[in-house]
Amino acid sequence: MVRQKNECGKTRDISKPYEIWKNNEGFEWRVLKKYQIDDNKPYARWFCAVKSPFTYGNFELGDCYVSDVIKDSFKVEE
Repeated sequence: MVRQKNECGKTRDISKPYEIWKNNEGFEWRVLKKYQIDDNKPYARWFCAVKSPFTYGNFELGDCYVSDVIKDSFKVEE
């Protein structure tokens, strides 16, 4: 079995994320690293920079479950 390479496995800077997701409540997730290739796996995680109405315009860094990010959000085209 040949293992696929995780093209999003290296941590990026906030200004150059792999993906940006937003929702209508003012949340923004910048995906800085993906821990696995398949985002549809249960408990799949991303390392994100998150901005919300509660962060006073700043980003907070941390792991996010993919399912929590994409359920009510849309991917921003760059």
